[in-house]
Amino acid sequence: MEEKGTEWLVFAVHRLVSWGASAAMIFGGVVPYIPQYRDIRRTQNADGFSVYVCLMLLVANILRILFWFGRHFESPLLWQSIIMIVTMLLMLKLCTEVRVANDLNTKRRLFSDFDMNYFWHWSRFTDYMQCVLAFTAVTGYITYLSLDSVLYVETLGFLAVFTEAMLGVPQLYRNRQNNSTEGMSIKMVLMWTSGDTFKTAYFILNQAPFQFTICGLLQVLVDVAILLQVYIYSVYPQKPVSHTTHATSAKAL
Repeated sequence: MEEKGTEWLVFAVHRLVSWGASAAMIFGGVVPYIPQYRDIRRTQNADGFSVYVCLMLLVANILRILFWFGRHFESPLLWQSIIMIVTMLLMLKLCTEVRVANDLNTKRRLFSDFDMNYFWHWSRFTDYMQCVLAFTAVTGYITYLSLDSVLYVETLGFLAVFTEAMLGVPQLYRNRQNNSTEGMSIKMVLMWTSGDTFKTAYFILNQAPFQFTICGLLQVLVDVAILLQVYIYSVYPQKPVSHTTHATSAKAL
């Protein structure tokens, strides 16, 4: 009787840990953006945050959801993608509203202009939505036609996780361009690092597709590189790079 009680306790603890890990995977990815969202909302300035991060995460998670139709993986990873897409849209909405409110240029840039010089620098949130929906429709249709191709499905999975692994690169480049990490939430990057480390361990322990593990490790390396920038620019401050008005409005988002 005592042995059965011990087995039940071990089983209950295992299930509790499993549920906790799944919950961390689902919601942990969006936590780093909470301090950045609050900072932008408080200061009404989004110059320190690159919304190309939003672009890369939207692309990565849309592709990951499409990959699921060709090769099913764990449900927590699927739900993580859905929640991340919603989060990135909220970040985009806030950044667009703040930028437009601070922009003295009265000319509005629209997705329907098809001007590549202003790609992902539009004046309305609805233009970003149009772009996301168009991308989803095109890639969804191609995936529907190619689901029988193992090569296509595996390539889709690799592109999904590789794009996500590179999400820190726009922020890395922006910091280097500004010779500063001012305006970037250090809490966000620390949470990126801890979250990506946990996520990579989760991939390994749960035998996720190999693409997930490789790109998870790459993502951790990018996070560490950004933290090195924080250290270097704080210990050896450099003169900020001045930008023209056009460049500032273009690169701010």
